[in-house]
Amino acid sequence: MRHDTVIWGARVVTPMGEVKTDIGIVQGRIETIGTALDGADMIDASGLIALPGGIDSHVHISQPSGPGIEMADDFTSGTRAAACGGNTTVLPFCLPEEGQTLREAVAAYRAKAAGKCLTDVSFHLIVKSTDPVTLGQDLPALIRSGYTSFKVFMTYEGLRLTDRQILEVMAVAREYGAMVMVHAEKEDAIEFLRDRAERAGETGPCHHASTRPIPVEREATHRAISLAEIAGVPLTIVHVSNGAAKEEIERARARGLTVYAETCPQYITLTAQDLDRGGFEGAKYVCSPPPRTSEEWPKIWAGIEQGTFDLFSSDHCPFRFADLAGKDAPGARTSFRNIPNGIPGVETRLAILFSEGVMTGRLTLEQFADLTATNHARLYGQYPRKGAIIVGADADITL
Repeated sequence: MRHDTVIWGARVVTPMGEVKTDIGIVQGRIETIGTALDGADMIDASGLIALPGGIDSHVHISQPSGPGIEMADDFTSGTRAAACGGNTTVLPFCLPEEGQTLREAVAAYRAKAAGKCLTDVSFHLIVKSTDPVTLGQDLPALIRSGYTSFKVFMTYEGLRLTDRQILEVMAVAREYGAMVMVHAEKEDAIEFLRDRAERAGETGPCHHASTRPIPVEREATHRAISLAEIAGVPLTIVHVSNGAAKEEIERARARGLTVYAETCPQYITLTAQDLDRGGFEGAKYVCSPPPRTSEEWPKIWAGIEQGTFDLFSSDHCPFRFADLAGKDAPGARTSFRNIPNGIPGVETRLAILFSEGVMTGRLTLEQFADLTATNHARLYGQYPRKGAIIVGADADITL
């Protein structure tokens, strides 16, 4: 048959392994995988690797960030950066603004994205309230309509939920078959350390890291797992930054619990010392959890190589640097508390993992595809339409 497009001569990474073959595409779907295919548009990919298009399942785009604070990316610039980095799908978070119901937030967020996206886009929900409308009406309705993953926070005033509230959210997830994602840091301990640091005059960007040490993440990871065990649901721990939290996940799996885990490029490339750069420069690296020490890098790599981490996401959360609506927000130079939290990464995620993982021999191409696409599609309900180069799938392919 004659295809619309044929990609020929590439080393193709499929779920069955790597093979040198052609990919025939008809109406945006993979129609044929074979040799000597004919197409109206013939793409010479000889000498290249064909991978499933990247799926970045942890990005923040056009998300409310507090009074007067604006994210640097809208859906056009954010998805353009994603595509330039080899991604074909991104999953940003929908956060209700003050006074919005969850369903109103989804409608408003979809309107922000409409007609502006250069990649495929789907949404996770953020649950910041457990009132009867949210848990009894909006969340079940949204799950039924396809929004089957949502995030809860154990930190940040205005976002964090108590243990009881998290259990209530998990109960809805259990009833309707949804996935709960958890940002695991202990807010009370962070507030204690923040107050103590400020009393001592320790207010620079580097103290964002010192007031969010590894134990606050380790304890919250253990507690999130315990809550999921009580509720009887699987869960995903996002942006794991260190070996101690990784070990909590491994221990839970050894007990037979279903716990998925994600890590990010900043935890194998940056350290807390980056937040201590001269002047206000360290504000560029303020994110949560913060980068740790280089001694943590091998522990994260062990989790990547051995399969503790199912997902390698960016946690893309960009702010302009020299901007009062960005990192240089009012009060940011006075206290690290006021520095907007987040760093970019959607465009560099694949390049970093390929360079530091595949090119160094730590990862096979099959592992790379799993970490950057296939596992994301499986976990968030997009497989087999996305996440793999197989017949019938969308022709989301990165060369």
